[in-house]
Amino acid sequence: MKADEVKAILKNLGFTLEDIKKLDLFLNLLLKFNNKYNLISKNTEKEAWSRHILDSAQLVKFIDFNKSDSLADLGSGAGFPGLILSIFNKNHKFHVKLYEKSKAKCHFLKDAINSLNIKCYIYENDYQSHILDSGYIVSRAFKKLPEVIRISREIATKSHKLIILKGKSAQEELNKLSKDLNYKYRLETSLTNKDSRVLIVNINK
Repeated sequence: MKADEVKAILKNLGFTLEDIKKLDLFLNLLLKFNNKYNLISKNTEKEAWSRHILDSAQLVKFIDFNKSDSLADLGSGAGFPGLILSIFNKNHKFHVKLYEKSKAKCHFLKDAINSLNIKCYIYENDYQSHILDSGYIVSRAFKKLPEVIRISREIATKSHKLIILKGKSAQEELNKLSKDLNYKYRLETSLTNKDSRVLIVNINK
């Protein structure tokens, strides 16, 4: 999928022209930083608009940014999906929190946030060093599904919507978890790959 095609989809998702300019700047920063640090696979650089930006941006469909709430991105890495969602967010009462333990990645995230002039909070060190008290928890290539579910159920302190970007094995992984997953969930088809899924679970405390 070409950059122009992705940008058209982003507009349909509600991203403004200013948002897309920031995404352009963000991607330039990412590719420059990626020459020194391995933030994303070199093989995905040419497809970054679809493989990374749109893959993250599609989650805005499942989040109510008009609420007074917060979103926790576990293992934010190069800012996917949390930083992309932060660019979309216009509500000063809705906070995006990036949890990342890699010092190099935190350094990049800080540079990106300052350059883009966006409101976003970075929580360094492991997620266990902080209180998970957000109404939304998102993750992309963080940990295996059973561990993410465990964190969501046992460590998060309040009821929340858990949103996980998964590959084509999503249903198979869920089937293995079926006895332990006593919560309502649904799978949505990814905008970037018809075989990939977005897993959405309502976790009640």
